[in-house]
Amino acid sequence: MIPESGRPASKGRIALAAILFLVAGYAGPAPAQQPIDEVLGGFDEEEPPAPPADPLEGFDDETPLPAPPAAGPEDAAREQELPASDFTAGGAVSQDVSFNFAHDAPPAGETDHRGLSGLRSRLDLQFDLTFSPGWSARIAGYGFYDWAYRIQGRDNYTGQFLDAYESDAALGEAYIQGRLGAGADIKAGRQIVVWGKSDNIRITDVLNPLDLRSPGRTDIKDLRLPATMTKLDFYAGDWNLSAIAIHETRFNMTPVFGSDFYTAPAPPPPEDEPGEGFGDQEFAVALNGIFSGWDLSIYGARIYDDRPHLETTAAGQRLRHSRVGMGGVAANVALGDWLVKGEAAYFDGLEFFQAPGETFERLDLLAGVEYSGFTDTTISVEAANRHLFDFDGRLEGAPDNALRNDFETAIRISRQYLNDTLELSLLASTHGLRGENGGFQRFQIAYDWTDSVEVSAGIINFMSGDKASFQGVGDNDRLFAKIEYQF
Repeated sequence: MIPESGRPASKGRIALAAILFLVAGYAGPAPAQQPIDEVLGGFDEEEPPAPPADPLEGFDDETPLPAPPAAGPEDAAREQELPASDFTAGGAVSQDVSFNFAHDAPPAGETDHRGLSGLRSRLDLQFDLTFSPGWSARIAGYGFYDWAYRIQGRDNYTGQFLDAYESDAALGEAYIQGRLGAGADIKAGRQIVVWGKSDNIRITDVLNPLDLRSPGRTDIKDLRLPATMTKLDFYAGDWNLSAIAIHETRFNMTPVFGSDFYTAPAPPPPEDEPGEGFGDQEFAVALNGIFSGWDLSIYGARIYDDRPHLETTAAGQRLRHSRVGMGGVAANVALGDWLVKGEAAYFDGLEFFQAPGETFERLDLLAGVEYSGFTDTTISVEAANRHLFDFDGRLEGAPDNALRNDFETAIRISRQYLNDTLELSLLASTHGLRGENGGFQRFQIAYDWTDSVEVSAGIINFMSGDKASFQGVGDNDRLFAKIEYQF
C-alpha cells in the first residue's frame, strides 16, 4: 500500500522544521579552529588505542594498535609492578516504551499494531578480565522481555512475531585477545569488526550482521551482531594488515511475519543455513594505513550474501544465501572543520529467483562530508548508490524486487546543550532520488540525568515507497522513550 500523495510532503516538512530548529540554536561565530585530533575524536567504536600524534586517530573503527616498541628494562620493571590479573564487571538495565499513533484498524484476521507497541525491559552484562599487560578477555550478554504483547493480548500476534519480539537472551561479545610478539596481535571469539568510514550507510561494512527487527529506531553502531571469528593483526610502520576467518555465519535479523514491517502477505519459505565445515567459513583481509591528515583501507572478502534468494528445489521452494566475493576501498580526509569520506565495494556472484543459473555483479559507491565548525553542532551528509550490472526487467518482479540503481541519502544533525548533557539529533534517511523508494526521519532528545542514568525520547516518521522493505510502512509512525541505568 502506498500512502496518499500528501503524506511524504508532510514528513518532509517535519524534517525541515527539525533541521531549522537545530541550526537556529547556533548563537554566534564558531570558535577558533580546533586541532584535528579534537575534531575527529569519538569516531572509534572499539576500545581506543594509545593516542599517537596523528590527526586521524579514532576515525577507523578497526584501526589497529600501533606495533609495540621493543621491551626494555624499564618496561620489565613496570610490568612486575602490575597486578597479575584485573577483573571488572558492569552492565545496564533499561526500560523502553513505544507507541504507534498512525495505524488504521487492520482487516479481520491481521495483527493489530495500534497503540502500545513496545514495553521492553532489558538487562545487559559485561565482564572483562586482564591476565597481563598484553592479554585480556571479555564476555557479554543480554536478555529482554517485552510486556506490551501480554498487555495487548498475546492471541493478537503470530507465533513467529512473539518468538522474535517478546523475549530473547543471547551471548554477545565473548573473546580473548593479546600480543603474539612485536608487531602481531590476535583476537579470537565472538566479536565485532567494523569496516568502512560511514556512520549511516553500509557499503564496505559487511562482516557483522545487523538487528533490523525494528527499522529506524537505532543507529548502525548499536545494531551490529557479533560473530565468532579469529583475527590476526600485523603491523609495519603506518600500515596494519588484518587476516580474518569467520567461523560462525550469521545473517541480518529482519522483521518476521506478523510484524508491521513485514511487507509480504504470507510467511517466507524455509531458509537453508550454510554448512559448518572449513570450506563453508567466510574469510576476509584488510589493509589499513593511517597518515597525516588522511587514512586509507583496502578490503577483500569471500562471504555469504546477507540477502537470501528464492530457489525451487525437489523439496519445494527454499531461501538460500549466495557465496559472493567482495573487494572494497574506503578513505577519510580531514580538512579543517570538514571530514570528507568515501567508500566503494564491488560484489560478484549475486543470484536471483527470476534468473536461475545466472550470477550478477554490483558496484556500491558512497561519498559523504561531515562539518563540525558550528558550536557544539555536527552536520553530516552521505549519499550512496548500488548499481546492479546487466540488469533486466525479470529482476524487478517478486520475490526479487531488485533495482538497477538503489540510491540512498542520509542527513544527520546533532547539537549538544547544557555542558554536553543534553543532545538533540535528527536523522533523515531517504531511498530514491525523490524519495520514491521510501525512507524515514527520526528526531530524538537524550539527556544525561546523572553519570549513570540517561533518558531519551523521540518520534519516527516513515514514508512508504516502491522498495520492497518500505512498501506499506507509511503508517508505522511511532513515539518512543527510554530510561537506562548503567552500572
